[in-house]
Amino acid sequence: MPENRVDVVLLSDVYDGSDARVIRWLRAAGDDVALNEPLVEIETDKVTVEVAAPANGRLTQILKQAADSIATGEVLGHIESAASSSPTTPGASPSVGLAVTRAAVAPVVTGGRAGETTGSARNLLSPAVRTLLQARELDATSVAGTGKDGRITARDVETFVESGARSRRIPHTAMRRRIAANMSRSVNTAPHVTAVFEADLAAVVAHRERHKADFAARGASLNYTAYFVAACVPAFAAMPEINSRFHASDLEVFEDLNIGIGTALGSQGLVVPVLRDVQTLDLFAIATQLGELLDKARSGKLSGDDMKGGTFTISNHGVSGSLLATPIIQQPQSAILGIGKLERRPAVVIEEGAEQVRIRSKCFVTLTIDHRAIDGFQANGFLSAWVKCLESWPLDSELLRRTSAS
Repeated sequence: MPENRVDVVLLSDVYDGSDARVIRWLRAAGDDVALNEPLVEIETDKVTVEVAAPANGRLTQILKQAADSIATGEVLGHIESAASSSPTTPGASPSVGLAVTRAAVAPVVTGGRAGETTGSARNLLSPAVRTLLQARELDATSVAGTGKDGRITARDVETFVESGARSRRIPHTAMRRRIAANMSRSVNTAPHVTAVFEADLAAVVAHRERHKADFAARGASLNYTAYFVAACVPAFAAMPEINSRFHASDLEVFEDLNIGIGTALGSQGLVVPVLRDVQTLDLFAIATQLGELLDKARSGKLSGDDMKGGTFTISNHGVSGSLLATPIIQQPQSAILGIGKLERRPAVVIEEGAEQVRIRSKCFVTLTIDHRAIDGFQANGFLSAWVKCLESWPLDSELLRRTSAS
């Protein structure tokens, strides 16, 4: 072993047999390090600690990477120490461990200045974190910890200082945890690709103004989402593969259109009640059933059956002001339709063979697809048919017959 090499070793008096692993190195191989400078974060089943460099010098090699398990006596890396500052003494071994004893770690502060020793034993401050808090004149209770069991790390202190803001922790509800798991699973499962179109809703706006009072008298609220659902019928007829589920060996295309409607519940989260067999419904039936589902969602009365069996989803995010978004697919579906805010804006139209600028009611619409199952051709074909249906509302023949209030 070179005389100036210092081994970074896990010492036996640190963990008392607890399982341990490397979280991250705070310095990269080749970086200069200083004695007692935070060098690596280690996590056990009891606590997360930052450990300091055992010598001045240069970190020449990292042997244990992030997430690697480590055991007592294992060498984590090597430091080429500066001869004048090596902590070793004549006759001593050049192997110097990262001595993280309990005495070197102070409990997290629950009140007063950083560095005091009051607080919970499960949240401990490393010497480096205590030094940072003292240097910044911070109370540890004002910094949100992201380490194990809420432990504060040096990065947490840095992030707090950079943000210049106070924060608070809001425990996740069961719904939020489920949403997070589902969204992560979808993105990790399916390659998402999004096509963007623009729809002129002037015909829909005019139709709704003529018929919303009649619908209300018959017990149904005629909102724009009802039109968006109805327009999916000819769009699916043009591109049935959109209403599908991807399997390793084949694509399962559904005959029935069971359309989920993304419904925000404020800060509580999001639910997706399902309108079933949309291909059999006219506009009045769609509006009626949609109103019933939305009322149940907002009053917390949806049943498990109300949210099962969806084959496609619509996210009308524009109702809360968003112009454009790319929603995440509801697994195991193959696509999701996103509809932006309806607003009046100038547009070029053809009137009597000449281009004219007119104010039109328009919105952006997106179709996000699972690219394993669907290509851009089908996505664009679906959106083309969907936009055409709305821009020419009410359609003659079939859809006109099924739009009972037209």
